[in-house]
Amino acid sequence: MDRNTVTLAEELREAGIPIDEAMASGPRPGTYARGTETVGVILKAAHDVLIEEGASAFTIRRIASASGMKVGNVSYHFPRKEMLIKIMLDELLESYDKLLESEVRQPAISPEDRLRLIVKLCLDDIAGKRTTRLFTELWALANHNPFVADRVRAFYQRVHDFIGEVVIELNPALSPDQVHTLALYISASMEGTTPFLGFEKPWADKMPQITTIAAEAMVALVKSITPEQIAQAH
Repeated sequence: MDRNTVTLAEELREAGIPIDEAMASGPRPGTYARGTETVGVILKAAHDVLIEEGASAFTIRRIASASGMKVGNVSYHFPRKEMLIKIMLDELLESYDKLLESEVRQPAISPEDRLRLIVKLCLDDIAGKRTTRLFTELWALANHNPFVADRVRAFYQRVHDFIGEVVIELNPALSPDQVHTLALYISASMEGTTPFLGFEKPWADKMPQITTIAAEAMVALVKSITPEQIAQAH
């Protein structure tokens, strides 16, 4: 099998979803090949439905309608809508990783400036329509769907890993757990801007100023906080 062709049954097992349960929701699991035209159309339609219409509209039937396909065609490739979410998040992480490689992980850039860049890239992303709407809808789905909740958790764990790469450079005295705690704080602080400063939110026009403040504040925090200060919270 081509390395870009993935068996849905394998994806479902990896995600902890019983195969029988998945089969009950549609035709037997087939395969999807990333980059193929059909799968690309389905993924775009799923992405657009979630962003433009919200979590309540995110069904295989609605995605099929938006993609101009029959329900059976969509459910053959994706028996469960949760698999679409997994792939969307996986591809989003891949795009972030490529962005970090090209913009942040450069030897000529100091660790301080790398953290500033990460904060700016993240907040610029949050200010956009796609991220503001996509993640608020994913959070809503995660409240009631354990699979989605787990995929969102895994997504943010990778984000914390990205941030942690720079945290440990700036403050090598921190333990791995403390690095993660600090990366979690930075991530939570940025994500918390979404309802206030995200796309079409009440104070969206303040995002540039908040970004400047956050970038400097996070660099100062990471460089100055001690392992003892973090440990005091236990």
